[in-house]
Amino acid sequence: MVTKKVFEALKWASSYLKKHNRDENAGEWLLLWILNMDRSKLLAEQRMSLTEDQWHHFEQVVKQHALGKPIQYIIGYEEFYGRRFMVNEHVLIPRPETEELIEAVLHRINHLFPGNQHLKLGDIGTGSGAIAITIKLERPDLEVMATDISQDALKVANSNAQVLGADVTFRQGDLLMPILQTGEKWDIILSNPPYIPAHDVLDKIVQDHEPSLALFAGEDGLDFYRRFALELPKVVHEKSLIAFEIGAGQGEAVVALMKEVFPTALTEILFDINGKDRIVIIQCGLAGWGLERR
Repeated sequence: MVTKKVFEALKWASSYLKKHNRDENAGEWLLLWILNMDRSKLLAEQRMSLTEDQWHHFEQVVKQHALGKPIQYIIGYEEFYGRRFMVNEHVLIPRPETEELIEAVLHRINHLFPGNQHLKLGDIGTGSGAIAITIKLERPDLEVMATDISQDALKVANSNAQVLGADVTFRQGDLLMPILQTGEKWDIILSNPPYIPAHDVLDKIVQDHEPSLALFAGEDGLDFYRRFALELPKVVHEKSLIAFEIGAGQGEAVVALMKEVFPTALTEILFDINGKDRIVIIQCGLAGWGLERR
């Protein structure tokens, strides 16, 4: 019988992953998942022997990750805003930067829409549903709807909503089309759309495994923001809040596109913890928000 103790398995994984230019600590994450342990218990059980099945499973998934498969797709989930979201190859893996988008929007909703108004929020291109579901759970009073062009992505998002107990409506369609077709008006529109220029070379793990449909957006990465500029005036109320996640260096260009169609709006570019422009906020129909008019 071929097996190993915990410390031996981790030592092997560290060496194997390092040799394949992967994070050598990823083995610990995978072993925690296989053993269904927290980190403190794993550290206390370093001399525990793995069963033969556990060792073979661990060896298999470490090799999968070494070949480029993201850990989140192997274990089937990612933590986001303190909650566990199921993910697979049909959806992007939620990133910490997107938590900053949610924080910014939640803060501004309270200032822009005081009182007990009935507000409708749309998350466009929802993927795993992380934005829409998190917003709904943080603000249960909001009516939340999410769209995606991918039916496979919507299946993942719907499953996450059910597991996490979030009352979110999902609609299949290209960008804002599900709203345009109904003639509805919405108060808040959020989106983390594809924004990577077509010629950019990404990390091989991302390039080979995450859905290209959710990554690339034309030669300069701005194609979806151009479409938003054309369609948003038809779907938002005069008083409305719009927020995008953007790629580094795209802030001024996205603001310029939005100012063409919302010339009197107040706009803001927010920077992430690495000092890169990451979020653009457009607020229409309410002067004196305290932001610089751009």
